[in-house]
Amino acid sequence: MPDLSVVIPVQNEEENIRLLIDEVRQSLDGVLDYELIYVNDGSTDSTLVILEDYRSGFPLLRIFSHQTGAGQSTAVRTGIIHAKSPVIATLDGDGQNDPADIPALYQALMANADTGVVLVNGYRKERKDTFIKRISSKLANGIRGWLLDDDTPDTGCGLKVFNRQAYLEIPFFDHLHRFLPAMMINGGGKVMSVEVNHRERQLGSSHYGFFDRLWVGIFDLMGVIWLKSRTTHPVVSEDD
Repeated sequence: MPDLSVVIPVQNEEENIRLLIDEVRQSLDGVLDYELIYVNDGSTDSTLVILEDYRSGFPLLRIFSHQTGAGQSTAVRTGIIHAKSPVIATLDGDGQNDPADIPALYQALMANADTGVVLVNGYRKERKDTFIKRISSKLANGIRGWLLDDDTPDTGCGLKVFNRQAYLEIPFFDHLHRFLPAMMINGGGKVMSVEVNHRERQLGSSHYGFFDRLWVGIFDLMGVIWLKSRTTHPVVSEDD
């Protein structure tokens, strides 16, 4: 069983596949026993062909595909369901997350697991995005943090390391990846954040768009608030 399963969801990222896998290998080879899972979310370009070609020389790579695009959260879940390790790392497939940060997040989770920490979330303190994207994200994180009290300054960061079982025990819904810290806390766990590097996208363009983030985000937020209101955590003791 590997120490870590790295899950990367992609849709039409043919230009970034080889470079990102190379970076994952440079960051983790000889550091952790790991597997790399790519979930091809209905790509219509050469993403799958490139992945299959790379796998021929890299047996740690596993590939799962959706016939049609199902969204980032669903793609992540597909990878987690098929993962072999009890610890998951996720990162975006566009190359903006730096795989070199994975070991630090993994070590933070291992060092704090005894205290109940089940998720370590990346914190992109210096974001390399457009002005509009930075402002909208800052606003969304502020509102989300205020309403959900999720103790996470950057819930939208794709770079996360967390306990697989804790993830599988929380309710799943589309766009869950944006609310994962709040849902982990709601499930009884603790979360923490570690500052990570963030890079400009060098190749391709975003395929998990932002057009739906306002209205869908509002509905999702209301749903998470409802879930939190319907959850109790009783203190349980066993009678001898």
